[in-house]
Amino acid sequence: MGIETIAVFSESDAGALHVRHADEAVSLGAGSAAETYLSIDRLLDAARSVGVDAVHPGYGFLSENADFARAVAEAGLVWIGPSASAIEEMGDKLRARTRMDSVGVPIVPGSSPAVTGDAGLLAEAARIGFPLLVKASAGGGGKGMSRVNRPEELPDALEEGRRLAEAAFGDGTIYLERLLEGSRHVEFQVFGDSAGNVVHLFERECSVQRRHQKIVEETPSAALDPARRAAMGAAAVTAANAVGYVGAGTVEFLLDAHGRFYFLEMNTRLQVEHPITEAATGYDLVRAQLEVAGGEPLPAAWRDGSVEARGHAIELRLYAEDPVEFLPRSGRLLEYREPSGAGVRVDSGVEKNDVVGLEFDPLLAKLIVSAEDRKAAIERARRALSEWIVLGVETNLPLLAAVLDSEEFRSGGYDTGLVRRLPRDAANPPAPDAAWIAAAMADEPASPTRADGFAAVDDPWRNLAGWRLGV
Repeated sequence: MGIETIAVFSESDAGALHVRHADEAVSLGAGSAAETYLSIDRLLDAARSVGVDAVHPGYGFLSENADFARAVAEAGLVWIGPSASAIEEMGDKLRARTRMDSVGVPIVPGSSPAVTGDAGLLAEAARIGFPLLVKASAGGGGKGMSRVNRPEELPDALEEGRRLAEAAFGDGTIYLERLLEGSRHVEFQVFGDSAGNVVHLFERECSVQRRHQKIVEETPSAALDPARRAAMGAAAVTAANAVGYVGAGTVEFLLDAHGRFYFLEMNTRLQVEHPITEAATGYDLVRAQLEVAGGEPLPAAWRDGSVEARGHAIELRLYAEDPVEFLPRSGRLLEYREPSGAGVRVDSGVEKNDVVGLEFDPLLAKLIVSAEDRKAAIERARRALSEWIVLGVETNLPLLAAVLDSEEFRSGGYDTGLVRRLPRDAANPPAPDAAWIAAAMADEPASPTRADGFAAVDDPWRNLAGWRLGV
């Protein structure tokens, strides 16, 4: 679009890929996330120092913070997102539940917004029943969320939930919500403009999760028939209209085993998994964000309802973590090669030789595949995963492959408990020796060759054309 981009970074992120790719980059200084990426004052100082016109908050840190949105606007800059009031209404999960209840959108049973202290929440838990979830009111991405099976577990869960919510979002407010066992997580992409147009761009199934964070998403959802899709899409638009929503957002629902759906929360920002909606509709959602923030209306095809979702798209998130216990991992990427080919896209934050630390979210990259139908998309995703080489840092690649290979996922009849039901050894196969050998060969200096093309040294690893390697 010809728009100059300015990146911000903390000192621990000085060599990050986004810094290297931006037209210019501004340091937020040293310190923790709270002192850098969560510091409104430092961010605005950075914006002023280079004279930017607009601020895009991404999809983490302060992206759902009303104070930041308001501060950006008061500084005379364009905020690429919904208004501060909409974020306050919908970005705060407790307020959003109250508003949705008032406009007739069904909500998951949970604690009263007026109850925030331990004593009150313990009493609310007895009313809601176990198992339940402790959730961060200002949160997203599963951070600050935990499952509680018994009353005696709740006090520690409340303390931990507040601590994590404060660290991740600068707001320690938490609440309780009934855990709907066997449910599916289905969200709808919504978009509004300043002229009052609000639409949805179909759904994304996000039920493959670990620790309440999504790792595989797909569109369309195998759980929705046309009638249910229409009903949930209408509810999503009602939710967005209720707060005069402008820009990109996501209305998330839980779909229970009986086909009933409940409002879960609204993410007042772009989602990590937005590329599968782009793949299915053919529209660039970030471009639309920028156009709407500049005062333009939504595309005509969106407004007249003529957008169609075609084929099938799947996103898989690559995390630097143990694929069984999901603990973060760090190290240097000794080798990093992404898959490619028709219908394959990779959005990455790393390259070979980058150092992966433990300071921030362990998401490294996203693989997006699209094909004519679900079966073909799964096969394309399996092929792409098999070509993805990541060495030096442990990742969840084996877990992603295990999900795609599971009969439960392939049938389309899965729910949010899928990952817990996978055999533990399915996500922890033997080390990929072939990948290590390929990486070692790639880094070897060139050797003199004979006329037949073989290396002039008697080394089978340099003459693999004449060998068969079994792994």
